[in-house]
Amino acid sequence: MADLSGLSSVSGAPLTETQIRGILSQIDLDITNLLRDGKLSALKYALPGAAGRTADRAGNLRALLEARSYYQALLTSRPGWEVSVGE
Repeated sequence: MADLSGLSSVSGAPLTETQIRGILSQIDLDITNLLRDGKLSALKYALPGAAGRTADRAGNLRALLEARSYYQALLTSRPGWEVSVGE
């Protein structure tokens, strides 16, 4: 897919509570895997280095925690209940 030259052709809807909870679950899983040793560690976040693949686990953890804070704040900013009026 080619890069976009502008945002005029992009549309979307606000994330639902279920989608936000799914994102938080994925971030939690990525944090857990990042902190583990072994083949399940989050090497998908690794950057290619001069001597092969290297990973900055502290940087990755920081980015994941920041993303988690953002989505948690987004979730808690949603209304706790909605009122509808029948016609």
